[in-house]
Amino acid sequence: MTPQADALIKANFPNLQDEEYEVTSPQTREYNCIAWAAGDTENWWWPSVDDHWPDGVPRVNTVNNFILAFQRLGYEVCDDGDFEAQYEKVALYANANGPQHMAKQLGSGAWTSKLGPEWDIQHLTAQAVECSIYGEVVLYLRRPRTSGQE
Repeated sequence: MTPQADALIKANFPNLQDEEYEVTSPQTREYNCIAWAAGDTENWWWPSVDDHWPDGVPRVNTVNNFILAFQRLGYEVCDDGDFEAQYEKVALYANANGPQHMAKQLGSGAWTSKLGPEWDIQHLTAQAVECSIYGEVVLYLRRPRTSGQE
């Protein structure tokens, strides 16, 4: 990663100035953070008519609709983002305009995010990517981890 890319990431995500992170993919516009959290690297997920969204879930940007979308994938709302080896967890971030970002927890307990059309990064805490653009973590969801899942 170039120093310019590092500076751009840290400027947009001030919490990463104090927390280690690692870029884990090249830039791509093939998928976004919601797709990344859902395990889909071939579609751009968003509740709009032009993007991928689960059938039957309203295409309106609300926390409840994101919950419904991820329930279709076997997730349920849970209390926190604490690591539980038997569960895969995702975090939903929102600001005053509604949901803006999702991150997923890895088998190591660290978190991973897709930064819009930019890079995937690995970060230590879910709070590392809280910012004015994404807002704050508003809830966590979990589903049982399958064998061999990172």
